[in-house]
Amino acid sequence: MDLTTQIVWLLLLGLPIACIAWTVTHEEVFREPREFCIKQSKTCKTMPARKFYYLFTCEYCFSHYVTIVILAITKFQLLLFDWRGYILAGFALVWIANTYMSLYAYIKVDTKKERIIAEKEEKSIHGE
Repeated sequence: MDLTTQIVWLLLLGLPIACIAWTVTHEEVFREPREFCIKQSKTCKTMPARKFYYLFTCEYCFSHYVTIVILAITKFQLLLFDWRGYILAGFALVWIANTYMSLYAYIKVDTKKERIIAEKEEKSIHGE
C-alpha cells in the first residue's frame, strides 16, 4: 500500500473510531450503562475494576480499545509492514479519532450556544 493510500485509510478509519467512542461515552442511547460505569469507576474496591469501568466513560480511553478492534478487523498498518506498523497505526488512529471528536464537540457546543441565543432573542421579541 503506497503512502497516499495509507493516509486515506488513516483518515477514513478514524471516523468510525470517533463515532463509536463518542456515542458510547456521550450520547443518550448509552446513558444508563454509562452512569453505571461512572458509579462503578468511583466505588469499586480494586483499582483494576475502577479502571475497567472508567474506560467506558472517557472517549479518549475508549478510543484506544475501539482502535484495537478496528485494527484487528482491517489489519491496517502504517508505514511499516510488521508488528511496528500496527503500533504506529494504532496511535495515529487514536490521535485522528480524538481530533475528530474534539472538532465535533466544538461544533456541537457552538451550535447549542447559537440555539440558546436564538431562543432568548425570540422570547425577548415576543415579550415573554
